[in-house]
Amino acid sequence: MLSAIYKSPKKPETYLYVLRRDDFSQVPPALLATFGTPQLVTVLDLTSRATLAGADLVKVRQMLTDHGYYLQLPPPPEDLLKEHKNWLDSQNRQ
Repeated sequence: MLSAIYKSPKKPETYLYVLRRDDFSQVPPALLATFGTPQLVTVLDLTSRATLAGADLVKVRQMLTDHGYYLQLPPPPEDLLKEHKNWLDSQNRQ
């Protein structure tokens, strides 16, 4: 399964996978408007890969098969304050 991968010029670390290069016919217009003009990053053969950086390969394949596209969003930002508070709480319980 080949997939063309595009990055968003508007949203950092946001990628759009489609089955055919420059074929966005399956992507909802509202998503494309928010995404911006897709910029080609690469074309990958997903059947020959064991993993993907930042995405679940099985989920990507399934979404491409079911919907014709997959949107990869950036990981949520770390909440260091929350982590610190949780650590303090765990220290106080000991």
